[in-house]
Amino acid sequence: MSTAFEGIAKMIASKQLDEAAAGLKNISPTSEEDRVQKYHLEGYMSERRDAWTDAVASYRMVLELDPDHTETLFRLAYVLDLHGDDEEAMLLYEKCVAEPPAHVNAMMNLSVLYEDHGRYDEAIALLGRIVDEYPNDLRARLFYADIESSLTMYYDEDRERNREQHDAVLDIPVSDFELSVRSRNCLKQMNINRLGDLLRTTEPKLLGYKNFGETSLNEIKAMLSQKGLRLGQLIEDPAPPVVGPTGHQPILTAGDANLLNRSVAELELSVRSRKCLQRLGVMTLTELIQHSEPELLSIKNFGQTSLVEIKRRLLELGLNLRQSS
Repeated sequence: MSTAFEGIAKMIASKQLDEAAAGLKNISPTSEEDRVQKYHLEGYMSERRDAWTDAVASYRMVLELDPDHTETLFRLAYVLDLHGDDEEAMLLYEKCVAEPPAHVNAMMNLSVLYEDHGRYDEAIALLGRIVDEYPNDLRARLFYADIESSLTMYYDEDRERNREQHDAVLDIPVSDFELSVRSRNCLKQMNINRLGDLLRTTEPKLLGYKNFGETSLNEIKAMLSQKGLRLGQLIEDPAPPVVGPTGHQPILTAGDANLLNRSVAELELSVRSRKCLQRLGVMTLTELIQHSEPELLSIKNFGQTSLVEIKRRLLELGLNLRQSS
């Protein structure tokens, strides 16, 4: 890669995207190799801008000129992997790792896809290659252990179905129940809108509200009892405040709020970790730190490798996952 292209690649990596775009615009390729490099960097820049369609188009142009361009094979596979095109992503990753020296990140991502598709032997074989060449690669060792664990895991579909039905019941609006006008108005003023809200509320809290008396309390308790439910049933220990590495509770400033509102995509996690968080519906750091380690580990295909990675990224920002009770 020429000095000019190397400088632009560094700009893109450090998110100086406008400067990189200007630099690329000023380069007129004089050879096929230069065109390959320019298309590749245009794809990488589009990827960093989250312009996935443009990134894919640029990477495909590279591969038309140089079908064996390893870094483009990897980047295109990575983008397709993130967006659910597992079949083509696997083919591209496989091409990346076919010839030595193998692309380590391609081997890691390909092993994740193999594991997702139940191809455990192939996943373990790839991880073995990494460990053979890089004995101190902690990711490969942890993921190897994850796969071994997944071979003995049993996914209880009935329990998952029951959980979904249970969640649906908790989302039923309080207004659907035959309560007196007085009780309904009090609950509305207390911002208790759904059945789940009632199950997180105690008798003293209800009785402490103005105009809410024993008659309304007994009415609500009888309604819940008919459904095998009770007040306070879902109360858990409150999540501890977000703390930094020192363990002291920080004062939430405007800068802190901006940090917590950042997208988890900015953590630049591995494909495996990002997919797992997408399954959980976690989009921001605020949503992420509200989950505990056991909650994350309960996600299908989420193992210690992903947990260690996420905890490390959060710690770099002075954040932690919620402590489990």
